[in-house]
Amino acid sequence: MTFDQIKTFLWVARLGGFRKAAERLNLSQPAVSTRISNLEQELRVPLFERGPGELVLTKHGALLLSYAEQMLFVEEEIKQRVANPSEAEGLFRVGASETIAQAWLPDFLKAFSEQYPRVNVDLTVDISLNLRTELLDRKLDLALLMGPVSEFTVENVDLPSFDLHWYRSTANPQTDLKIIPVISYSNKTRPYRELMSELSRRVGPKLRVYASASLSASLKMIAAGIAVGPYPRALANDFLEAGQIVEFDPGYRPQPLSFTASYLSEPRSFLVENSAKIARSVAQEWDKTHPK
Repeated sequence: MTFDQIKTFLWVARLGGFRKAAERLNLSQPAVSTRISNLEQELRVPLFERGPGELVLTKHGALLLSYAEQMLFVEEEIKQRVANPSEAEGLFRVGASETIAQAWLPDFLKAFSEQYPRVNVDLTVDISLNLRTELLDRKLDLALLMGPVSEFTVENVDLPSFDLHWYRSTANPQTDLKIIPVISYSNKTRPYRELMSELSRRVGPKLRVYASASLSASLKMIAAGIAVGPYPRALANDFLEAGQIVEFDPGYRPQPLSFTASYLSEPRSFLVENSAKIARSVAQEWDKTHPK
């Protein structure tokens, strides 16, 4: 019996299948199957009930899972307290919303790389709804998203929020929301839903709202005079300094965007826990030096 076999067993049990475990461990599916088969042969008991759908643990498998979790916890303790972080290896999968990607994500990746120079990073930039799903499906190790994620399996580390300010084109002074469209975040996001709810009540049926998952494209549309919209000042700063857009007050400001560094609490990973702390530290430093 080897630790690799136990670790593979844990991830097959956690994820409910050989394919998902293979993706998580960066192994081929046959390699995962071989490890589980060899482990079952050595223990002389079946660990899973094979059948259609997800694998189900046998009573022997359930018992082994409790020991496997303890072993993995001890491994993480050793890595945290004994091993040199700079020698850590593996794949770290991080997802970030575009707001963070255009703000302090490069600083975070630099700080993470300095502490874990031998860990490979797989980066996903997407809307928070998709990042949440990827995290719960264990396809991400850390999600930097509009949070918190309200699941008992998820730990949420609070990050600095982003205030929203309204902008219009310098070349187009029109700010009547019954005439000029409003451009907002993707229609699958909380800011879009809140904006639609409030503006529909304030403006009425003449309201037109464009939705875009690309913040840079949205700000370019505002600069071109096509629409107006509320965005973080830090992200609009280049357009402001270039004199392409100006701030205005339509009489309503949306709630600030709240973000968290979220990760699954089990099985425990000190690398992931530490990465969330790095994200909070980097975000706080960035927040001090950029306009709110």
